[in-house]
Amino acid sequence: MLILIGTLYFFYVLLKLYISASEIGFVSYAKNLPAVILSSENYQKAAEYKISNERLHVLVNFYDYALFLFWILFGLKVLETLCIKEGGIIESVIFVMSFIVINYILTLPFDIYSTFVQDKKFGFSTIDAKTYLLDSIKSAVIFLILGGLIIALISWIISSFALWWLWSFAAIFVLILFINMFYPTLIAPLFNKFIPLENSELKNSIEVLMQKAGLKSSGIFTMDASKRDNRLNAYFGGLGKSKRVVLFDTLLKKLSVNELLAVLGHELGHFKHKDILKNIVLTAALLFALFAFFGNLPDGVYEAFGIKNSAHSAIVIFLLLSSAVSFLIMPIFGYLSRKNEYRADEYGSECESKEALASALVKLADENKSFPRSHFLYIAFYHTHPPLVERLKALGMDTEK
Repeated sequence: MLILIGTLYFFYVLLKLYISASEIGFVSYAKNLPAVILSSENYQKAAEYKISNERLHVLVNFYDYALFLFWILFGLKVLETLCIKEGGIIESVIFVMSFIVINYILTLPFDIYSTFVQDKKFGFSTIDAKTYLLDSIKSAVIFLILGGLIIALISWIISSFALWWLWSFAAIFVLILFINMFYPTLIAPLFNKFIPLENSELKNSIEVLMQKAGLKSSGIFTMDASKRDNRLNAYFGGLGKSKRVVLFDTLLKKLSVNELLAVLGHELGHFKHKDILKNIVLTAALLFALFAFFGNLPDGVYEAFGIKNSAHSAIVIFLLLSSAVSFLIMPIFGYLSRKNEYRADEYGSECESKEALASALVKLADENKSFPRSHFLYIAFYHTHPPLVERLKALGMDTEK
């Protein structure tokens, strides 16, 4: 059983490595072709960033596999010996939290390198060490409080119900909805400053768009994203009465009013077409499938890892293997998401114009150094948005420079 699990996970890692290698080869070839959409200089920079990013992903995948082998061969057994004595809920929380914290510490160097070396080299990251440290401390406190409570709840459910996976799915899904509802007003302000939009003309234009789409929000805010990153973005956050429009300060500096309204029109298109509701249903379906799968694993899996079939081990095995299972389902979610993006683009262009949305998309790609093309396998597994070349073609724009 241990050999079988290790082999299956190896093929999962091998698939990811093959996709990354295919993307590196594709972009390395495409960067030598005449530039499309972006200027020649930015086209080259976007290609270099993409290749650098994928090379880092290759290294991370090798490291993750080594870490996986560490856990299944002896790490989980040692951790269980240290943490589990009587098998109560508190011990389960300590065991799972220890597993998560150890993984976080062991993978932290890659996050530091990505933030302070790679992203700074390409002009993205603006964060300083103090802000990074404060963010890490705040995240750790939130994790210890919320994470500890969630793990305790799931441990209790597993210990109390025969169909624990079904009740655990229901509990986690409800918690996800609550977190999404309160994140914009309770959690996000711990990391960023949110200021009501001061430009009254722009605010009125946005409100007209929202009324047209039938969206009611708790306000329109700007966020000080530039203190961490130079990328451009905007989003509609929250559920119910907590819904709010959030504009990155970097976005306001780079886009014209018409371009900004076209981008927000695109986001409103998701609301108009009920894509948010569809995503909630898809998320529920994925969670249900994962909990059903891991809730019915044979005892041989636990025996292979040398740990007991109990609450703490069920949670850790879920955390350890769920990424591999969900990765194989991602092409379905990606395909549906890309279809939704085309429809949102159509709505956004109707709110302003095709030219305004196309111009905004090009500026976003330019500033975010997004290479406009990708290998078809990479698109299938990783892209929630269609390649920029295809989006502009759908808008009737000429993509050749």
